[in-house]
Amino acid sequence: MTISATVHRPLLVRRPTAALRASVGATVARHLFERAVGAIPVRATWPDGRRIGGGDTDAPEFQIVRPEAFFARLGRDTKIGIGEAYMAGDWKAGSGTDLADLLTPFAANLTSLVPRPLQRLRGVVDRPVPPQHENTIEGSRDNIRAHYDLSNDLFAAFLDPTLSYSSAWFDGAEPIATATDLEAAQLRKIDGVLDYGGVVAGARVLEIGTGWGTLAIRAAQRGAQVTSVTISREQLALASQRVAAAGLTDRVDLRLQDYREVSGSFDAIVSVEMIEAVGEAYWPAFFAALDRLLAPGGKVSLQMITMAHERFLATRRSFGWIQKYIFPGGLIPSLQAVDETLAAHTTLHVAQGRELGPHYARTLRLWRERFQDNWPQIHTLGFDETFRRMWEFYLAYCEAGFRAGYLGVSQLQLTRASS
Repeated sequence: MTISATVHRPLLVRRPTAALRASVGATVARHLFERAVGAIPVRATWPDGRRIGGGDTDAPEFQIVRPEAFFARLGRDTKIGIGEAYMAGDWKAGSGTDLADLLTPFAANLTSLVPRPLQRLRGVVDRPVPPQHENTIEGSRDNIRAHYDLSNDLFAAFLDPTLSYSSAWFDGAEPIATATDLEAAQLRKIDGVLDYGGVVAGARVLEIGTGWGTLAIRAAQRGAQVTSVTISREQLALASQRVAAAGLTDRVDLRLQDYREVSGSFDAIVSVEMIEAVGEAYWPAFFAALDRLLAPGGKVSLQMITMAHERFLATRRSFGWIQKYIFPGGLIPSLQAVDETLAAHTTLHVAQGRELGPHYARTLRLWRERFQDNWPQIHTLGFDETFRRMWEFYLAYCEAGFRAGYLGVSQLQLTRASS
């Protein structure tokens, strides 16, 4: 009889089981969460009545509904897990607490909530951006379809009549935090973009990112000849109807076309919150296209979401909840990164700009209120409760970022150095 010898690995070199890794991850997540809540004006409550943080009873309440599931998700991936846990109903804002009010203290202290020694491990724990989210010409179309082609009726249910899906610009006649005339504020924003572009009667205008057509219509109403490109079929279809209804088909040429495929020469190039979908690897191509297409003496007008340069450097390679569920392929630039790309790849530079961060926070709050008010209508379009929680978290998460100053939004005018 032959007896087979079993080779035993020393205990110290055995790899931990998946269950052990999950348990350790959840324990670490719980510790970091409790540490964070203890450092900011937020109170967290458990189903058994336990409470931590928020000595002030008026502090926003983070109500944990299913602790084990919540910390397990955080342990697997903190950046993605917090949003997934909300989508699943593992936590919610407590009674009387607005979700954005709850998230804002986290956003305001984001750089200090994780201990510095653990921050150095970001490169190890951050997920890389999936290859399928790369913004090649075909990849960009897939990424845009995943969000903008969800349903025109969905967006119409929470946007104002201009169907503008970008930061508004309120007039300052009343405090931004209480402003309500979103339609007027969106038209003011559009006029600001067109003014920076020098859009007047007879100007040849290129718009990169059509949206639902309002900017193209507004430019044509100034007497400009507009070419507007988009890679969203749903947006193109509705924008075409709106241009026709405005009687401007002779002045507006709408195209299903990538910015890299455009040719010609334009006196003004305008683009509103589209660069966030370009991706860092393609910024040189994007800005070079602006330079190539801009006629001598012309101006470029951009509106873009931004973040501080150090935060951009820290997060540029990571894959978060927003990229996974809302904007695949998205990346928010810093103003410094834009300046550096322009200097390295174009003859363009930033001539002037304005900041609208607080205006975006208010815009998002109004969108979320409309989304919640019109949820019964949105639900009939085929969207379920998980989608509702996903979009509530998305809108509140972004609002918190702008309220805390973690995110900004800029309108920029670009010209050539000799202009």
